Amino acid sequence: MRSPESDASAGPAASLPAMAPQLRALRRRASLTLEAAARAAGLSPAHLSRLETGQRQPSLPMLLALARIYGTTVSELLGETSPDRDAIVRAADMEATRAGGWTYWQAGSPGRGMQALRVRVPHGSQGDIVRVHPGEEWLYVLRGRLRLRLGDTAHLLVPGDSAHFDSLTPHRIAAEDPDGLELLFVHTLLQSPTATLCLGPHTGDTP
Repeated sequence: MRSPESDASAGPAASLPAMAPQLRALRRRASLTLEAAARAAGLSPAHLSRLETGQRQPSLPMLLALARIYGTTVSELLGETSPDRDAIVRAADMEATRAGGWTYWQAGSPGRGMQALRVRVPHGSQGDIVRVHPGEEWLYVLRGRLRLRLGDTAHLLVPGDSAHFDSLTPHRIAAEDPDGLELLFVHTLLQSPTATLCLGPHTGDTP
């Protein structure tokens, strides 16, 4: 299984101005040193430092791991907080955030146990990443075709199709067509020791 460091995009993360300082702030709020947080996430301190300074983009599995370690949610890592947890999310208020080549829009109230996102997946982006983590996932294809592999079985989903599965099942998500795809993505983020299964082996910092 790939390490979380190999899942991150190289190069400056110019599109993540809010996420980088948020990662550092949440780590400090959790009273974790850079070294301790990196060790828990299966990263090198140098790689986590690059995430916190915006020099690297975290992948979704990496965001899930950091959220578990910091006792928070992916939406808060993305800098999308709402103290009153409004029940209604207006389209005009959804701000795009890029991470690991994907584009995310928060489609649900942040800070809850169930995360709802609208996701745009470009063709050829993260298609070889195998994800394994606690919880459940529900996907609904809005546009394009989705190539979903669950365990040893591959599925092709078209607009209107959906999938609901235990996310401890190894899974891959990829756009089938050159134009990419757009989907609704709902997942539960469980605080569980088995979340380390999504991290893979520690292989050191990736240049």
